[in-house]
Formats: sequence, structure tokens, C-alpha cells
Amino acid sequence: MGAEIERKLIVVADASALAETAAQRLVDRIAAQKRAAVCLTGGSSPEGLYRLLAQEPWRAIVPWDRVHWFMGDDRFVPLSNPLSNMGMAWRLFLVSVPAPRQNIHPIATETKSPEDAARLYEDELKRFYGAGALDPAVPLFDLVLMGLGGDGHTASLFPHSPALDEKERWVVGVPGAGMEPFVPRVTLTFPALASTREMLFLVESRDKREILTRVLAGEAPFNKTLPAQRAYSNGELIWLVARAAAPEN
Repeated sequence: MGAEIERKLIVVADASALAETAAQRLVDRIAAQKRAAVCLTGGSSPEGLYRLLAQEPWRAIVPWDRVHWFMGDDRFVPLSNPLSNMGMAWRLFLVSVPAPRQNIHPIATETKSPEDAARLYEDELKRFYGAGALDPAVPLFDLVLMGLGGDGHTASLFPHSPALDEKERWVVGVPGAGMEPFVPRVTLTFPALASTREMLFLVESRDKREILTRVLAGEAPFNKTLPAQRAYSNGELIWLVARAAAPEN
């Protein structure tokens, strides 16, 4: 991992082009699978993609009956709370498409604690995967969507968090977030996120240019200050970036 990671940077014109490109990549990844799995992300960058999936022609193209939808991380709040990542995905597209309810896999954020929710979600992922250990040759997901925080975090893997070094567990509770909103989280770990045919980072806003430049430049490799830099994929690793957010050089 680290310096050996091969990242591909794709720069598109704007947020609209980013959403369209992401939708096409999603459809391409799941098209040939009898049972597909997509790991969603929160934040503002995927909103355009989620809205597109609820609209034609994409609504008619996605094979909803054979796609399962998971979440890479979530805030420990009810689905109805505006801070909920799965709640956002539900409102923007899942509620209005013919996705079978059993194919939607939210993190159980109304349990007693983030750790309880993490254990339950890891159990659910293992049942879906059909094994208790990840095989690099057999991906858990077909596509994992990722975002980039202003502090360099991705999913709910924050700078200096012990979760960055987790090698065995697939999901962990995060008692304290590294930036607003300061609510507990539940997040997949790097090994679970990496178990995919494609990891697709979405970055669209100009205010992410500085942190994206630092991440892609390879600043301070292997340390804990830029978690997104430590992300890796057993499949492709793609950074899909709107021109406003792209590094200048």
C-alpha cells in the first residue's frame, strides 16, 4: 500500500459531468454481475449522482432487482435525521426507484452504541459475502464510492484515529468525529473498503482543491494525517474530480 498504489485521476468539466460519469461507471460495473453490490458514501459530492439514479434514463438502466446497496459509513443518528448518510441516499433516490427493500442495507444506527451497530453490520456483510474473511481475489463490492473531507478524512476514518490501522475488523464504531458534525459514527475499515472491483472517489467543490492536491501529491506517506491518501483498492482506484477541484499542476 501507500507509494505502490496506482491511482487514476479523471478530471471532468463540472458537477453535472461528474454525476453523469459516475453514473456510467456504476452501471458499467454492475452490468455483468448476477448479484451486484455498491457501497455508497455521504457528503455533498455524491448528491448529483444520487439524483440522476432516480431519473431517466438511469432509472431504467440500473438492474435494481440484482443490486444491493450498502453504506461505507454513517452518523450514529436515526435514518430520519438530516445527518444520516443512508437517509440522504434514501431521500435522493432509493425511495423512488424499484430497489427491493431487502437489497438496501443501512447501518443499524438506532442500536445501543456505535460498537453494537458496527458488530451487526460486520455480521451482515459477512453473511452477504458468504465468508468470515476477505479474499483479495473475491471482491465484496463491485463499486465503492468515497468522498474527501476538508481534513483529509474519507468514510469516517479521521486523522490520527486508531481505526486507520485496523487490519482484522470490517466495521468499527467511531466514538468521536474529527470534524463537524461532532456525532459518533460507524465506518467500514480500509480492508473492507478495498474489497472492491473499483473504488471511486468523487470530489467536486473548489474548496477541496488544496486538500486534494496534498493527497494526490503523496505528502507524508503512511502517516495518519491524510487518511484518504492511505485508501487502497484491490481493484481499480479512481479519483473522479470536477475541474474546479482539480490540482493546478
